[in-house]
Amino acid sequence: MSDEATPSHPGSPFWVAIRYVVGIGVGAFVLILLFGKRHEFDAALHQVRHLNIGWEGGAFAAEALSIVGYASLQHRVLDWSGATIKLRSLTMVSLANNAIAYTIPGEPAVSSVYRYRFFRRHGASAASSAWTILTILIAQAIGMSLLLLVGVLSALTGRSSANETGLAVVGLVVVVGAGTILVRRDLLLRCINLLVRGARRVTGHPRGDIAARIENALARMREIPLSRQRTLKLVAMATGLWFLDFLCLICCFGAVHAAIPWHGVLLAYGVAQITAALPLVPGGLGIVEGSLAVILVAYGAKEIPALAAVLVYRLLTFWFAVLVGWICLGIIEWQWRRSRSIPFSDGASLSVTDT
Repeated sequence: MSDEATPSHPGSPFWVAIRYVVGIGVGAFVLILLFGKRHEFDAALHQVRHLNIGWEGGAFAAEALSIVGYASLQHRVLDWSGATIKLRSLTMVSLANNAIAYTIPGEPAVSSVYRYRFFRRHGASAASSAWTILTILIAQAIGMSLLLLVGVLSALTGRSSANETGLAVVGLVVVVGAGTILVRRDLLLRCINLLVRGARRVTGHPRGDIAARIENALARMREIPLSRQRTLKLVAMATGLWFLDFLCLICCFGAVHAAIPWHGVLLAYGVAQITAALPLVPGGLGIVEGSLAVILVAYGAKEIPALAAVLVYRLLTFWFAVLVGWICLGIIEWQWRRSRSIPFSDGASLSVTDT
């Protein structure tokens, strides 16, 4: 099955490589600043070695539920668009997608392309696949903005500053803007279509059959319904998934026997997730740790316990996720290649797609 209207990878390989190298440098610099004090780092590692197993189990459960919940979210949106893929398969690709997002430059394009191709392999149409990815990305932006708004308001109850008030205003604008786009996706799709046509006039690309496929896919995406009730369900699910990941961080505080700075912990989490999404270094390595620790300490957490909680959180949500994700990706590709050709007893073969 061909990948009709497959999204292309933006940017030349040279500039992607440059951005990747710069990002790694920034991440390494932040890590050096964060872990430069040998005494504090050793003390944090000592706390990590004496984890509360109950709290650590809670952190693992919260993160596992967020992954399964994300697969369920994809399953529901695909179903709305007329496609059906098994929840088990979507859970596997969610784990694999995280590994790609955390380790390969060019985000979010690379992981989105991989997910698109996975949907296409499993029988979803080009329009359904692209519509699902776009819709979920917008819902995730709204969900994170809502949590960040709550985090800013919580921080403001402890202390008020112009920067935090500005964050609240920006967050509100993002929520309203993303919500408008989600409800009026037809306008967004028309804008994308105009951009494609403009790019073709200026650069000559995309052209021919590829351009026609992209325009046809965009036209079919406009025909997929998304009612206000479904929109609210989608946003609620996306917000709930972010909240599960936030609970993982809360449990990590308990795991290292650290007090939780309630006024600033949600704000710290939201800022860390936004920095992780910046296209500097995959997974925000170093930057996420630094921003989390700095904001937590600024809102009353002790330096060593905050660093210990951050280390446990990132060990679970980054390093463990990368390991499990690449294993899942390997299994997915092996199963796909194996399913492409099933031999019969007479030596013939049959191409299949596991849905």
